[in-house]
Amino acid sequence: MAHSKEINAADWTDQDLLTKDEAGERLDDEMVVTRARLGELESQEKAGADVAASLELVRRRLAAMESLRGSL
Repeated sequence: MAHSKEINAADWTDQDLLTKDEAGERLDDEMVVTRARLGELESQEKAGADVAASLELVRRRLAAMESLRGSL
């Protein structure tokens, strides 16, 4: 007969979950940072291949965050 081992600790895992409001607030904060980064990249006078690639990635990241934010 197998005996189950009980953990003598409080169940705290549910306290680690974000509410939709909290997740939205964190996402809003991250979008502010990402928009600032996008502005920095767009303002660079010399737009080489590295800057163009970075611009594309940051734009895609921002678009994904905005899309996700709309679904919360």
